[in-house]
Amino acid sequence: MNNASREGKAIVIGGSIAGLLTARVLSDYYEEVLIIDKDHFPDRPADRAGTPHGFHPHRFTMRGKQITERLFPGYENDLLALGAPTSLNKTVLNLNAYGSFTGPYQRNDIKFSRAALEWVLRQRVKRLPQVRLLSNHDVIELITDSGRSAVTGVQVRERGKTERQAIAGDMVVDTSGRHSRLPQWLESLGYDVPDPDLLKVNLGYSTRRYKVPSELRHVADTWDVINIAGRPGSGTYTGVFSFIENHVAEMLLYRPGGHYPPTDAEAFEQAVASLPNPVITDILRQLEPLGPPRGFRVPELYRHRYERMPQWPSGLLVLGDALCIYDPIFGQGMTVAAMEAEVLESCLSERNRASTDGFERLVLQKIQETIEPAWWLNCANDLQWTGVQYAGSEPLKGITFGQQYMDLYLKHATVTQSWELYGLYWAVNTLSVSPERILNPQMASTVLGATDEGRALLAELTRQYGSSWEDAWDRIVPQFSAAVYASAH
Repeated sequence: MNNASREGKAIVIGGSIAGLLTARVLSDYYEEVLIIDKDHFPDRPADRAGTPHGFHPHRFTMRGKQITERLFPGYENDLLALGAPTSLNKTVLNLNAYGSFTGPYQRNDIKFSRAALEWVLRQRVKRLPQVRLLSNHDVIELITDSGRSAVTGVQVRERGKTERQAIAGDMVVDTSGRHSRLPQWLESLGYDVPDPDLLKVNLGYSTRRYKVPSELRHVADTWDVINIAGRPGSGTYTGVFSFIENHVAEMLLYRPGGHYPPTDAEAFEQAVASLPNPVITDILRQLEPLGPPRGFRVPELYRHRYERMPQWPSGLLVLGDALCIYDPIFGQGMTVAAMEAEVLESCLSERNRASTDGFERLVLQKIQETIEPAWWLNCANDLQWTGVQYAGSEPLKGITFGQQYMDLYLKHATVTQSWELYGLYWAVNTLSVSPERILNPQMASTVLGATDEGRALLAELTRQYGSSWEDAWDRIVPQFSAAVYASAH
């Protein structure tokens, strides 16, 4: 974009993945972009205090990777230079309650720690002439015009000091993550902020890292990931084994419902050994632990509904974990952040061509359409676990049917060993294709007709909606925006 067509100054609150993706998009439309973060940015790939979940496994799905590659061409080469491994043609084992799928991973994805990814993207952003980083500063409050109808900047304070500094901006974007203070800021300005939708998951995950010695490098050359899914009916842990840069392996234990995986080293290893397949334990016995397991707890997932506010200030947006967080087991969080950045990019492009009234509201609404499939899938999955509860402003459409159906779909794909159906299941859950590729009358007839449980569910649909239940499909399950997936193809 020509510099003459750029606007003034944009401020991004938070310098993690969502903030870096957002800053990259804004750099095409603003003369100056300032990223403000409360942490010191490390001078090498390292975890930061402001991202306490950063130690645990992070992945882009294919959709997230595609968007990030477009915004930062060749970024995976930078990860390779840091020692990150490729997944191409390595073995994947996915084990669920109904059987397993084993085979070669056919994409050349690069696996990494969050610290490595954040470092790579931050170095890319720092080279953009429009972007400047301000670290070790807290954003204290928003600055508005006299009528409090427009955000015109932020008040900041350097950590350890008392003096405040006002920084003016034409657009402020909150990407400060799960510690966002946006609800409090808006309420202090007199705005009526609705309660967020909540999924009370009480989930926990624990991660331990291991060094792969040189004589065992063939293990890392053989395996990409081993995923042993937990079973809601019996309350077993999910176990995921994979690799990151510099010959390091990661082992994750996970479970919703308030029964947290251990962080004591001996108890952690015992829990891994109790998984229904010994393959991970057999590998870990040969590796060298790099430290004790680390845990992270998430009492609830939230989805803020700012788009429903009767009034919203111009010059303010919110993306990433500051808006909605997800169950980490599907690896959707960073991908949704990338999708949201893409929405912002599209809306800015439209605004650049023609003046758009209510620009911020438009962006918020389109981002909610992006969030909707991931949120619904999270709820459908996690509500299977004892102790998980939903507390939202309105009922989740079709969620009970969705839980039963998605489980029967997984069962059907696994029992028939259909890689096509199983691949579609993961394409939906990793946000590459719409849930409607699975949730449609034609597929439902096939899946539900394959088992006694499915035929019972089909009979229930017939009782509720009649023999032409297919015509009532839009009353049975939610309809997701096709625009969310348009750019994925």
